[in-house]
Amino acid sequence: MNTPDTIIPSNRLVVVSGLSGSGKSVALRTLEDLDYYCVDNLPSALLPDFVRAVSRDSEGRHPRLAVGVDVRNRANDLNRLPDVLSELAEIGIDYELVFLDTRDDVLIKRYSETRRRHPLSLGGLGLADAIALERKLMRQIATVADRVIDTSELNVHQLRRLVIAELGMSAGSLTLLFESFAFKKGVPPVADFVFDARCLPNPHWNAALRPLTGRDPPVRAWLEEQADVALFLDHLRSFFETWLVRFQNEGRSYVTICIGCTGGRHRSVHLVERLADHFRQNYQQVLSYHRELE
Repeated sequence: MNTPDTIIPSNRLVVVSGLSGSGKSVALRTLEDLDYYCVDNLPSALLPDFVRAVSRDSEGRHPRLAVGVDVRNRANDLNRLPDVLSELAEIGIDYELVFLDTRDDVLIKRYSETRRRHPLSLGGLGLADAIALERKLMRQIATVADRVIDTSELNVHQLRRLVIAELGMSAGSLTLLFESFAFKKGVPPVADFVFDARCLPNPHWNAALRPLTGRDPPVRAWLEEQADVALFLDHLRSFFETWLVRFQNEGRSYVTICIGCTGGRHRSVHLVERLADHFRQNYQQVLSYHRELE
């Protein structure tokens, strides 16, 4: 029988921290969509009580927890967070501290676009000074974080994708993310493998196919008739069938595979869709994303 103070360790606890405007709310909402039990702006001093209360759930309704901790906490609570996490580790709670960081110029631009007030801007403190003060207050947490994610070059969709791939996977499984993109707009900032499909026949030069995408049946049928496209796809499938198993055996939990073409609308989209369909036969979590179609 469990005593009132007994903590039954949850499968996973993610503590999301970082700078205001770096995407913490997006990360927490994404984790909530992935069936995490989420609480934002929890005073770090209350973290053990929160874990204790939720972990008493004998029916196991909340095996994964996520907590947001940021500069809205009192300074003493922020300073105590490393000690609080150590206490949780000592009683068997498996946690991960994720810190979201962003360049100052990007933060200033985001606040200017949204016209929101920085939480430290009260009392007449300017935005740049508020950001500098926040960096100082959050420095210790950033130093001890298990993972620091720079969101400077990520939009909302890209951040959601990254959270899904890196934090939302099931224990013991390998999450695959296949992404199409346009080289003319730059290579995605988060990629384990990048492949160039610009050598393949391009539907763009077919006037009837140009307005469509690689997800549309006419484009798919046209590309499937091209011998080079079939050969390219076969080589990719063979490569990943051989090496993804090795990644999984080494404990890797996610792999991001990016395929680019000139416009990111036809060839790369088709290849991503075909690869995702193929690997869903053997992997539980296979995601596809088309950057230029979002």
